[in-house]
Amino acid sequence: MIPAPLPLTRDVVLIGGGHTHALVLRMWGMNPLPGARLTLIDPGPKAAYSGMLPGHVAGHYARSELDIDLVRLAGFAGARLVLGAAGHIDLQAQHIHVPGRPPIGFDLASIDIGISSGMPTLAGFSEHAIPAKPLGPFASRWGAFLDDGGPARVAVIGAGVAGVELALAMAHSLRRDGKSGSVALIDQIAALSTIRSRSRALLLKELGRKGVVLFEHATIDRIDATGLDLADGRRIAADLIVGASGARPQEWLASAGFALHEGFLSIDPTLQTSDPRIFAAGDCAHMPWAPRPKAGVYAVRQAPVLFHNLRALLTGGTLRRYHPQRDYLKLISLGDQRAVGERFGATVAGHAVWRWKDRIDRRFMARLQELPAMRPAPLPRLHTSGMAEVLGEKPMCGGCGAKVGRRALRAGLGNGQPLERDDITLLPGDDAALLTTGGVRQVFTTDHLRAFWGDWAVMTRIAAIHSLGDIWAMGARPQAATTTLILPRQSPDLQSRMIAEIMETAHEVMTGAGAAIVGGHTTMGDELTIGFNLTGLARDRVITLAGAKPGDAVVLTKPLGSGVLMAAAMAGQADGSWVAHALQSMSQSQEAAAAALSECATAMTDVTGFGLAGHLMNICEASGTAALLDLASIPLMDGALDLSRAGIRSTLFADNRSAAPGIALTPHAALLFDPQTAGGLLASVPALRAKAVVDTLRSQGFAAAHIGDITPGPPGVSVYPA
Repeated sequence: MIPAPLPLTRDVVLIGGGHTHALVLRMWGMNPLPGARLTLIDPGPKAAYSGMLPGHVAGHYARSELDIDLVRLAGFAGARLVLGAAGHIDLQAQHIHVPGRPPIGFDLASIDIGISSGMPTLAGFSEHAIPAKPLGPFASRWGAFLDDGGPARVAVIGAGVAGVELALAMAHSLRRDGKSGSVALIDQIAALSTIRSRSRALLLKELGRKGVVLFEHATIDRIDATGLDLADGRRIAADLIVGASGARPQEWLASAGFALHEGFLSIDPTLQTSDPRIFAAGDCAHMPWAPRPKAGVYAVRQAPVLFHNLRALLTGGTLRRYHPQRDYLKLISLGDQRAVGERFGATVAGHAVWRWKDRIDRRFMARLQELPAMRPAPLPRLHTSGMAEVLGEKPMCGGCGAKVGRRALRAGLGNGQPLERDDITLLPGDDAALLTTGGVRQVFTTDHLRAFWGDWAVMTRIAAIHSLGDIWAMGARPQAATTTLILPRQSPDLQSRMIAEIMETAHEVMTGAGAAIVGGHTTMGDELTIGFNLTGLARDRVITLAGAKPGDAVVLTKPLGSGVLMAAAMAGQADGSWVAHALQSMSQSQEAAAAALSECATAMTDVTGFGLAGHLMNICEASGTAALLDLASIPLMDGALDLSRAGIRSTLFADNRSAAPGIALTPHAALLFDPQTAGGLLASVPALRAKAVVDTLRSQGFAAAHIGDITPGPPGVSVYPA
């Protein structure tokens, strides 16, 4: 007998993707704790590594080299990733609030959200400058600044080590690229006042050698779009102004009720805050028993202690204490692949020191970027023939990639049973059934998705929009819905938390679309599945698959690629930014698109499990026409073509391929058979109206395109170029 998965009993939430939490995720993936449900909350799919930022600014590292891919890391750890910024913790209710989504419950939590170098009280800073921390937005802004062909005058506020490193890196980058410009470094105290005199002298000399203009004991009065004014009347012209002065805590921590030190979370040697259920690490934490400056080395060395102590509290073990070292190796980049090293009073400098720093940084990033491959459990020694072929070489996809294929459905369902009711209109192959109730025409459909993304609020939104697609595709207005949930085996507390997040999101999406949730059914199983049964009220006419005419234009409202992207994400092969963009596309409501297309569509469906080719083939079969697609005009999700070139396929791909076997299987054409989840609407419209409707759709934020034409001939889909 195959054992059932062990139940989940405790929620552990990591707030922030800082260096400590990144290492904890890796350790958790190597040694997961049964029964613990792990969640990571972070604003973006990637976090930048601070140690390599000056090298990136100087041009020595590509952006990808300093990015920690939180999507891949969370997937490796078996954690759900919530893409959003935490804004409040309710300690009494045990809720973490993230704007735009339901609260997230916790039993234990840890905070590693870093610091900000923003200066909200400095006039004009928020409007015209950017803080160096958080690192990700700054790195993106610097890249855009270099790509701009205009002036290159930079001002860095803060002449501590961080500010000096940035100024030297910027000066080197501008000189290397042959850009005319300047770098100014401003501080209201003496530059580099916290480091030893020999290192300070070396760095000050380097600033002069690279032409960085230093303004010490200078108070800034205000900042505007073209520079900044000093209190003594001097003006510094600048096209990019960067804040690198000091460390400021995230403001929302002050409202949670923690014990704080100058806004930072006070922690004890076990890394617990004043609430023992909440840990903190990295720059957002203060160690009152052993005060230390803000430095990444402490965050890195806190990771094993945090990992141990989270597990100890969950299992009844003994907590460990963290002992910070008294001094640490300081490696300060000089911009041109040289560096200064300082520890225990000794100072060294040169190219060898930079190579030393480079090796340390690359070794750290390799731990987070080169994750071990987790092999599936081997098959039993004795098993039936054909089992290996059915399992395949990769995990089964979620979403529409987990659907049963066209061939199996047609073989199993056959021609169906003849209808014996006059209040049901037979619409073979259409997205929903057409009912007549008391003279009112309704459409009725059902759909559910096997979860492919760990954040069940996002998964619910996608499942709801996916289900609503069947109603919108027939030109109907959503009316009523019931939910069907299969939850993983878990404790009652975790059940209630999951159901609350799911139902709050479901109500938001359904009521926003005009439908009321009137009931549902929930059971327990091996994994999360979310589904909806829906009715809709038909408009003046019901749009079906039949009705496309030769000469009509084929219009698509969303890009392709969700199947291959989610398959790659499951295998840890998708770039986190690609995955985040795919989730945004799948979460986009089609209500406005359906309204625009309903005015002129001759046939319409939504692109889901059978892929674009399969669903277009359904239109062709119902309408008695053929279709010709222009591959170059079909919109694609970020990264979809790269993954297709790499041979990544969803598990439903092979079956979908049978819909149009005559199409040559180039990487681009392969995406025609990619199963889509919450995909776009696919419609045939009169050729004379195609441009106007596509323009309307694009003005409403859809990646819509005229992708081909309906042609005469036997049902079939072909492409050009062939």
